[in-house]
Amino acid sequence: MPAKKPATKNIKETFQLEAPAASAVLLAGDFTEWNAEPIQLKKSRNGVWKATVSLPPGRYQYRFMVDGAWCDDPTAEQRIANPFGGQNCVRSVAVN
Repeated sequence: MPAKKPATKNIKETFQLEAPAASAVLLAGDFTEWNAEPIQLKKSRNGVWKATVSLPPGRYQYRFMVDGAWCDDPTAEQRIANPFGGQNCVRSVAVN
């Protein structure tokens, strides 16, 4: 009988964007099926919007939507071209 693979543990990743003038910020990516189930970020007093997402290890593409307009994550270290002529941000999630 083959050995069972250990279950992959999800990692909590915090996404944040400084947008003090925004009234709504959403997080969309391949982990939310893009527009199907975007994640609402919460605004802190200092104008930084945040959401923590539990993801299995892997490589994920994402973008923010600020008041209905797509917006890049200025802190993203990696980007990849998307089919719409722009770029998606890339986040790698790894087990420490």
